[in-house]
Order: sequence, then C-alpha cells, then structure tokens
Amino acid sequence: MTTIHQKDEDTHQHNDAHNHQGIFGPYTELVFSVTCGALLALGYLLNFVENFPAWINLSLYLMAYFFGGFFTTKEAIETISKGRFEIDFLMLVAAVGAGILGEWAEGALLLFLFSLGHSLEHYAMGRARNSISSLADLAPPTAVLLKNQKRQEIPVNELEKGDTILIKPNSKIPADALVIKGSGPVDQSPITGESIPLEKVAYQANDDFLQQPEKYLSENRIFAGSINGPSALEARVLKVAQDSTIARLIRIVKEAEKQKSPTQRFTDRFEKYFVPSILILVVVLCFAFLVIDESFSSSFYRAMAVLVAASPCALAISTPSAVLSGVARAARGGVLIKGGRPLEDLGNIESIAFDKTGTLTEGKPKLTHSLPFDGFTEIQLLQYAVAVEQASDHPLATAIVKGATLLLKDSPVPQAEGLQSITGKGVSARIDQDQIRIGNQALFEGNIPKEILAQMTEIEGTGHTAMLVQKGDHWVGLLGLMDTPRAEAADVLKRLRSLGIRKMVMLTGDNQRVAETVARTIGISEVWGNLMPEDKVDAVARLDARENKVAMIGDGVNDAPAMAKSTVGIAMGAAGSDVALETADIALMGDQLSSLPFAIGLSREAKRIIKQNLWISLGMVGILIPLTILGIASIGPAVLAHEGSTLIVVFNALRLLTYQDKSEELPT
Repeated sequence: MTTIHQKDEDTHQHNDAHNHQGIFGPYTELVFSVTCGALLALGYLLNFVENFPAWINLSLYLMAYFFGGFFTTKEAIETISKGRFEIDFLMLVAAVGAGILGEWAEGALLLFLFSLGHSLEHYAMGRARNSISSLADLAPPTAVLLKNQKRQEIPVNELEKGDTILIKPNSKIPADALVIKGSGPVDQSPITGESIPLEKVAYQANDDFLQQPEKYLSENRIFAGSINGPSALEARVLKVAQDSTIARLIRIVKEAEKQKSPTQRFTDRFEKYFVPSILILVVVLCFAFLVIDESFSSSFYRAMAVLVAASPCALAISTPSAVLSGVARAARGGVLIKGGRPLEDLGNIESIAFDKTGTLTEGKPKLTHSLPFDGFTEIQLLQYAVAVEQASDHPLATAIVKGATLLLKDSPVPQAEGLQSITGKGVSARIDQDQIRIGNQALFEGNIPKEILAQMTEIEGTGHTAMLVQKGDHWVGLLGLMDTPRAEAADVLKRLRSLGIRKMVMLTGDNQRVAETVARTIGISEVWGNLMPEDKVDAVARLDARENKVAMIGDGVNDAPAMAKSTVGIAMGAAGSDVALETADIALMGDQLSSLPFAIGLSREAKRIIKQNLWISLGMVGILIPLTILGIASIGPAVLAHEGSTLIVVFNALRLLTYQDKSEELPT
C-alpha cells in the first residue's frame, strides 16, 4: 500500500523491489496471503463441528494472522524506522484490536484481504515497471570488437569511444555508433517507434570523427537496441554503454516516475488535511461509549472499521499508477515523456506552435536556382557559394554546397577565410581579400537594388528561399532553395484537429511569403515568419498568454529557448541528440511528425483515467466513512471495498499500457 503521509513514490518502489522476495521468490507474498485465507476458512468451518476444541480454532486463526500479517508487519517496521507512517501500521492496529476484542476471525479476514490486495497491487504495478525495465533488454550484452585485424567478443560495458565493432546481419546493435563500412536497412522501432527500417550508409570517418558530430547524418548513425537488417556493418562507437541513447532513455523514464503531476500534488495537499482529520475522528469514536449506550468494545470496533474505510490508499496510488503506465506506453512507442506534469499538461493542450524547418518540412532543402548577375558567370557564383558555405553546418549551407558541387563538377573552389555567421541572416568570409556575403534580405539592411529585390520576391512567391551573394560592393547572383513539406504533415494536422487541437501556428525564421506557401500546402492558417531565435521566444510567450496553454515543437536545439517558454516543449528526432533529450519535456525519438498525435492521444487518455481514478477513490471513501460510522459496514466489508477500490484504480491505469492511437480512424 502507499503511505498516507508520503511525499513521493520512493517507499512504493522500495516495497516493490524488496518485499516480494522470500522462499517462493516474487510470489511469496501471494502464497502467504492464500495460506492465510485457507487457514481462516478452515478455522471458520470448524466452528460448525460440534464439541470441536476451541484452542484448535484459535491456533488456526493465529497462524492466519502470521501469514497474513508477515509482509504487512515487515513493511510497517521498515517505514516506521525511517520516520514514515504507513497504512500498513494502521491495518495492523485494527487487526490487533479485533484480536483483543476476541474477534479473531474478523482480524484474520482483514489481514487476508489486505495482504491479498497488497500482493495483487504489487503484481499489477510490477507489470507497468517491467514495461520500462524491458527497455534495458533491448541492447545485447556483448559486442564483436574489431582490433588488429582480429575479432573479439567482449561485454558491451567494455566498449570505448572510437572502437570499431562488427554488427552481424539480423542482430541487435550493441552501441550508439557511426557506420563506416557496409550499408543496409536497420530497424530502429525499439528506440524511435519508426515502423519502417531506415537505410544506413557508411560515413567516411577520419581520426577526429568524434569531434565532428554536426556532420553525421541520420543515415550514418545507428543506436544501441535497434536491429540490423540482412547486411553486415562495421561501425565506430560514439558513446559508451552508460551514455547511449537507450541508457539515457531508461534513466529519464525511471526518473519521470518520481516527478509529480498537478493532480498528484492536489492529492498530496488533500491528504495533508484529510489524514489528521480522520485520525482525530477515530480517537473520538473510541470514546463514543461515553456518549451513547454501547460498550467500549463496540466503540473501539467501529473506530477500527472507520480507520480501515478512510485510509486513502486508492487515492494515493490513483495518479502515480496512471503516470507510470502512460510514461511506459509512450516509451514503447518511441515517445519520451518526462513525468506526470508534461503528461497531464499535454493532455490539456489545445494550441501548438510548430517550427517550420525540419518539423513541418523535411529539413533538407535543395538548391533550385543559381542566377548570376551581369559581370559574373554561374561558375563564379557557385564557387563563391561553396567556398563560404562549406564551413557552415546550417541546413541551408549544406544544401547550397551539395547542389553547387554537383553543378561545378571538377571546377576548383577558392579558399575562404574568416567565416562569420550572422544569426538569422547569413554568413560572410574573405576570398583573396574580397569580402563575400551570402544571406537573406535582412543581411543587406535594405540596400538591395529594386530589380534584384523584384527577382527575390518572385522566387520567394513560389515557396522558395532566396539568398543573395555579394562580393565587396558588387552583386554576384541569386540562389534559390526549396524545403519541401513532410509527406505526412497535412494528414497529421488533420488528426490533431480531430483530437481537439483548435489552434496551430507556424513559427519560422524564413521569409513570410515562403512560409505562407508551405502553410497553404499543409493546411496551417496562421504563420509568423522572419523570426529570429529570440523572436520565437516572444511569440510563444504571446501565444501562451492568449491561449493559456501552448505546446512548442521543434528540433530541440535551435528551438530550445522557445520550448522552455512553452507549457510543453516537444523535440523532434531526439534519438542521439543530447540537447533534445535534456531540454524537451517530451521527445519524439524518431524523426516522425506522426508520433505527435499518438503522444497527445495517449496524454488525453491518461488524463481521463486519472479523473476516473480520482472519482473512484474519493467516492469509495465518501461512501464507506458514513457506513462504518453508522455501523452498517463492519471491518470485513470495509477492507474488502477498500482493497477493491485500490485494485480497480491500478488495473484501470494499466489500460494505458495497451493504448492504441485511434486518431487515424477519427473523421477529419
């Protein structure tokens, strides 16, 4: 059972971890409980045998007390020694009180029902925790190390950064690594939830590859716990076992269990006043015989019944069980939810702010236009562009370099020096003492000639991003890039509307006209463009003030400040990203926008179940207290209803473990 004064779930976890063990392993508590019930039943039946010695009945009841009270006493002693006051202790007091009054059968029944409920509750909560613990089994225990042209199988924990490993076909991948030889599909669904295997290709690693993570692409990286396809791969280890994505995922999910949701904080505040009130009531009821015509034993018995009836076990466990189950189900679906607060908050969200690049679009823009101006050739334009942009890791720079290199073929590229990045505007560098600047309109502060501005406007009107190239005071040319919307974006937005998301806004540093073109394609009506990173923070703050609660979804790196400002920050493609895992409240491990409706639907179902559990637990206490005070219900029925309500809320919460995303079936 849960404590009535507890401030966290530590006791509960301690109990689950230690109190099940014994001569029958994890089932010892259940075996003891059943033994208690059998002895109780035998003693009760022997009452109907004429002239049967009474001491045998008493012996059977005392043995039932031993088996039914063994784990209850053990837990009570452990928690009292730590200064905590558990419901287990109160149940023991009630059972001992029944024995003092000669109601041995009644006391044995209390211990039987309590211990049975206790063991079943541990079993049910264990299922939820096992769902998390099973994540640890995803990564294999050993890896094949390639060293000095020899293969050696070693424990995964002995792998070091930079080690080269062999991954056999159709085997589990032992570490976060970079593919350096071979290619083929890899099933990442255990980590990211992506249902389709992703094609992996080799990255030409050099000696300082560990210091160049910005150059790795998703097709170069593999994660511990994912499953290799039919091809053999060689890879170099990027992270040791304890720092791998799956290890961090497990740690964060386990830590999430300890975080309290708003509902859990409410129940804590409620118990803070409720429990002392009940204890005072119980003491008063013990002396009811002084006021009404009944014996002390009757008053004491009624007080013990009220004590059992009013114990808020179901209330204390109603929210943690739902949070644990929801977080575990989300982790299995490739969504990391960091505790009860983001789980509940996401279920209340009705507004979402989306970053554009990499979230609603592929994040892989392509070079579509290269228009030189008078006095320059296309080759010169592309040479300047590659020379300056190849030192930058911005997605637009990567697209320019990739597209321009293909067009240049074997043409030489000059050496650029002194690269400077101007956030949200562009870059500049020197080539042969000439200053080369590449960027959007904001970089040139309104000094663009009208005829060039008209060309930029025309390109941007078709949904492209226009970048100007300037050499000194001369305009070299114009580059056009296009980042296409994700194929699933329009459908995902429809599913979100079906789930009750009424407002969706696109936030982007891109040109307003470009952003509006993308928005029309996917079905977003409100677009805020030309935003610097700090402008996104202000935009989220304005949305939050207007809509009360707003979620922000982005890549978890550039959008981290805006995510921190939102009610719930959601990071896309968090697998392998340390920043995303640390900064976001919720992380979509795979680069899949379709995981968002699943996460929101799960959170809303969790919110519904938490409300149901609150009504069940509070309703049962509200019914049992007057029934026991009036003497209508005795200890037996009270403990039966008490344990029954606790099991109901736990098993109701476990329904979240089988949650399936139904948003695809909803009318759009």
